[in-house]
Amino acid sequence: MSKEEYRRNLMKRIEANDPEAMRHKGFDCESEGDYISAFGYYLKATELGDVGAHFSLSDMYHEGLGVEKDEKKEVHHLEEAAIGGHPKARHNLGFVELKNGRHARAVKHVIIAANLGDDMSVDLLKSCYRDGLVSKDDFAAALRGHQAAADATKSPQREAAEAFRKLGF
Repeated sequence: MSKEEYRRNLMKRIEANDPEAMRHKGFDCESEGDYISAFGYYLKATELGDVGAHFSLSDMYHEGLGVEKDEKKEVHHLEEAAIGGHPKARHNLGFVELKNGRHARAVKHVIIAANLGDDMSVDLLKSCYRDGLVSKDDFAAALRGHQAAADATKSPQREAAEAFRKLGF
């Protein structure tokens, strides 16, 4: 598929109110430095229930990309994405809570993210365990949950695709 075909198909999906297409268009705009358009596409996608777009908006508010930095709006969009099952949003919420000194809430978010398969959350949990913020039992349970999530994504097709990718294709 050519770039022109991709763009044409994407715009058809956007016209049909496809939130995933809007998020993709927002990402394309953001990659090109057009933060105002990206914000508009992400916002419309969130109105249609796209959790990935909520995560992208949280990042825009965190970084101040096309909008003023706003921690309240950042956290709002992180919460919406986390409620929708976005592991990195859950991880980031944990980090925000940790930064704000709410260690128990932070650990809960990070454990949930680890159970959803987020690798960065396992690393953060290790630090929390070393600092005495996570019990040995909770840490072990989170590691088991993370492993179960990783195992659930394994399949012969995925392994073949990964091997193919490593060959440079």
